[in-house]
Amino acid sequence: MVEKSAQEPFEEPFEAAGDPKHAARATRSAGRKMRSLLLDAASPLFRERGLSGTAITDIAAAADAFPSQITYYFRTKEALFVECACRELLYLARATEQAALQARTPRDYTHALAETVTASDSIAFFAEALTLTRRRQDLAPLVERTIERLHSEGARAYAGQVARHGWRSLRAPDESSRRFWAVAIGVILEGYAMGRSPEALCEEMLRVLGEQAKSSADTARLRLVDERGASSNSNEEG
Repeated sequence: MVEKSAQEPFEEPFEAAGDPKHAARATRSAGRKMRSLLLDAASPLFRERGLSGTAITDIAAAADAFPSQITYYFRTKEALFVECACRELLYLARATEQAALQARTPRDYTHALAETVTASDSIAFFAEALTLTRRRQDLAPLVERTIERLHSEGARAYAGQVARHGWRSLRAPDESSRRFWAVAIGVILEGYAMGRSPEALCEEMLRVLGEQAKSSADTARLRLVDERGASSNSNEEG
């Protein structure tokens, strides 16, 4: 890595020829790329060392960037920490959806979600960000937007699976999504404090969540039982 001095400029070394609109788009694109590189470099350091154990210079070195670029794009190390944690949580949510796509029954679907969530430390990482925002309310809007996106995308994914397989959900999709993530956060934080394994966390999540939906076969069996019961009552009355 080429050694850099703190006096060197942090702007991207990019000059776009042509019209100003093209130059503006190119500058925004370069900025997004640099932000992504800094987030990629910071996340594993924060997860391994925590906020206090990670210096801005460490992140800059890992990203092959200048320390001044971190303060330019994120203002503070705390803001970078929260954004890393929020991004990792949304990545985890996407991974859980992908893992559950092949499920054929509601039980398999819930198990795939719980297994994926408990195998990651992203929720514990996000919980540290939640604690941080209690003292830094200026960072709370990002957390709030992340949670709302988590719930809305979870509800969308769940509703899609219910419609695809013809399941009968026991709760509205939005309620199911919010309940799932509330249980996941609670179970995982408690489990981390107790030193429980991912397998134990998954088992506890499944126990607390219980049944989420009925499959089409279950619904048909219930309908048949109801019809038989109604027929029996009718004969007795006759």
